[in-house]
Amino acid sequence: MSEQILINVTPFETRVALIELGAAQEIHIERTSQRGKVGNIYLGKVVRVLPGMQSAFIDIGLDKAAFIHIADLRENRSLRNTGIAYTQIEKLLFEGQSLLVQVIKDPLGTKGARLSNQISIAGRMLVYLPHEQHIGISQKIESEEERNSLKERVISLMNPNEKGGFIVRTQAEGATDDEIKKDQEYLNLRWSMIKEAVQKQSAPALLYEDLTLAQRVLRDMVTPETRSIEIDSRSTTQALLEWASIYTPSIIGKIKHYAGERPLFETAYVDEEINNALSRRVNLKSGGYLIIDQTEALTSIDVNTGGFIGGRNFNDTIFKTNLEAAVAIARQLRLRNLGGIIIIDFIDMDNKEHQDAILAELQKALDKDRTKTTLNGFSQLGLVEMTRKRTRDSLAHQLCEPCPTCQAKGSVQTARTVCYNILREILREAKQFNPKEFRLIASQSIIDLFLEEESHYLATLGDFIGKPITLEVDNTYTQEMYDIVLM
Repeated sequence: MSEQILINVTPFETRVALIELGAAQEIHIERTSQRGKVGNIYLGKVVRVLPGMQSAFIDIGLDKAAFIHIADLRENRSLRNTGIAYTQIEKLLFEGQSLLVQVIKDPLGTKGARLSNQISIAGRMLVYLPHEQHIGISQKIESEEERNSLKERVISLMNPNEKGGFIVRTQAEGATDDEIKKDQEYLNLRWSMIKEAVQKQSAPALLYEDLTLAQRVLRDMVTPETRSIEIDSRSTTQALLEWASIYTPSIIGKIKHYAGERPLFETAYVDEEINNALSRRVNLKSGGYLIIDQTEALTSIDVNTGGFIGGRNFNDTIFKTNLEAAVAIARQLRLRNLGGIIIIDFIDMDNKEHQDAILAELQKALDKDRTKTTLNGFSQLGLVEMTRKRTRDSLAHQLCEPCPTCQAKGSVQTARTVCYNILREILREAKQFNPKEFRLIASQSIIDLFLEEESHYLATLGDFIGKPITLEVDNTYTQEMYDIVLM
């Protein structure tokens, strides 16, 4: 299947869209102001050792000094695994010492970045550990046979004089020897460049910056099916060509600068797809639709027939709607980057063959997803349970924030409910205090209701407490907001 990758670059943001069959299948966004330091490798200088806290402050060139704890020093890793007591940090580090370190936690508030000198460099299939000599396998790869096979293949493809080790990532499942070997070569080259930089630079200095989104796209997303990689920034195109010539020369011919008059994302309606991906409702071509609700614990997807009546009979209509929904669901998971537990409520089907066909179609569509998924069959309640690995924030979490009006509840109290709450509160206040007047400040919808349909109750309350109640509109108030001022 032919793929196309579109990269839209602005000074404040980089956006990437993966296009298949003329439609966006994945959206990736990286904002310049939110790029973290995690993964960056620095040549730092020890500025202070704190024996009492078994920590040290390291100058890596940032505004605040970073810190490293005794547990994050690789010299103690083997001792910790064997149960032997730590070597004291003051015996390992001294002020003024240069130290190769990697950021494992970004600076936060008044705290500096947290560091480790256990260096790791991520590739597409492997993670390189230059100071380790073992081969580890991701725990996500559950098959013992596959784990042993991958370990043997990685060892057999390593250089005879290799001094480091590797962790095999889940993406290595199904990879060819050629792909694994290329990943090893890429990682060894990156490490060689870091070692050269150590010899040439003095601390503090940035030696390796974790890849930008555009570079990660070249490393992780480009496949033999990728037809072209179009970028709407000339400088970024040139930078990616230079990067690819060193690390992935086989894809240079696919990298192109887009100079068209229409914005790049408009050519494939990507902005429209982003807006649709932020909506709860997804319309299907047949007239059916999905309702997607993302919560803290899980994501639920409900399938509905809507206005579709195209089948020969009711069961046929349900089956066709579910079949179309299965493909659409797999695409929405990728497009929205939904992870964790996912519950799908297909329209009820009594036919076991239809259920099996739906699961097969869903699995076929999920097979195109680079992110690991696990699909279970229909439960006793008729629900399909599946999981999708969390790799980054969902699109909604990246682009949206909780509604300040409803406080993320998804609904607000009706104007009449708010009015009755106000009447009860005025009555409570009248029993405790003795003001000359009660002044209600509220939104236009609340005041209008008090002046019209609820005016009788407001007047009755005023007579009962023997105090005037005046009304004032504040257009900055939402429907649930109000203040009762005692005059």
